[in-house]
Amino acid sequence: MAGVLRQFVAPDVERRLLVSEGEVVIDEVRKHWVVNALPVCVICVGAAFFVFIPFAGALFWVPLLAGLSLWVYGMIRIHQEFMDRFVITNMRVFRVNGILSQHLATMPIARILDISVDRPLVGRFLGYGHFVFESAAQDQGLRVIRFVGDPEERDLTIQRVIQRSGIRARMPVDPDSGDGI
Repeated sequence: MAGVLRQFVAPDVERRLLVSEGEVVIDEVRKHWVVNALPVCVICVGAAFFVFIPFAGALFWVPLLAGLSLWVYGMIRIHQEFMDRFVITNMRVFRVNGILSQHLATMPIARILDISVDRPLVGRFLGYGHFVFESAAQDQGLRVIRFVGDPEERDLTIQRVIQRSGIRARMPVDPDSGDGI
C-alpha cells in the first residue's frame, strides 16, 4: 500500500531505468521555481478569502468555498510541476509527468540530432530556458521541455553523454593548431 501511495507523491525515476543494461541517471531535472509563482499567487488569493469569512454572516460558506477551491487548485498545480521530471541517463533522455495517470516520453541518445535552447528575456534573468529536441523520428513523444533551470549546463551534459557514447565521431586534431581539421 505504501508503494502505491508513494507513486502519487514522487515520480520514482529509478524504477524506469534499464538497470540490467547498465543505465544510470546523469541528471534529474525538476522544473525551474518560476513555474510555481502563479500557483503560489492563487494560494495567497485563496487565503485572502478566509479573511472575509467573519464578515459574510450567513453566507460564510461563499468565501470559505472560494478560498478552499483556490487553495486546492494552487496546491494541485504545484504538485503537478513537482511530478514533472526530465531525466538524462547514459543511454537516453526521458520525461515523466502526471499525478493520477503518468506519461513517459523517451528518446535514445542516438536519435538526438539537434538540441535548441530557447531563453526568453525573463528566462535569461531568472536562469531558465526551454529545450527543443530534433530527432531522426518523424513523430516523437519528447520534443519540447519547458522551464529547464540552467539550460546551458544541461545542454552541455547531454552533449557530453552523446560524445562519450561514441555516436558522433570526434574530429581529428591538427597537432600544429590544436583545432579540429
